[in-house]
Amino acid sequence: MIFICVKWKVKPEYADQWVELSRDFTEATRAEPGNLFFQWSRSVDDPNEYILIEAFKDDAAEAHVTSDHFKAAQRDLPQYVQATPKVRNVLMEGDHWDDLGEFTIA
Repeated sequence: MIFICVKWKVKPEYADQWVELSRDFTEATRAEPGNLFFQWSRSVDDPNEYILIEAFKDDAAEAHVTSDHFKAAQRDLPQYVQATPKVRNVLMEGDHWDDLGEFTIA
């Protein structure tokens, strides 16, 4: 799978609305064939920062970045963010979350 983590610095005046502003993009991406997960979290250190964790089956990522809803997000979402989002991505084995062995709950 391709595992992607993106930091979005949202303009302060839009931070509380970000989930709604990105809803169409989020829902369309979650409905894509090959999307494994697409989850937003808000930083506890910076209320203007959202972290997006997403994953796709290997071939699905290309379809994602060429989709109509991705193009719409490229067009519509920049007005709400402070800077170009920061990204890390990695190709990894499997298509699921593993248990954290160092923190096993009995």
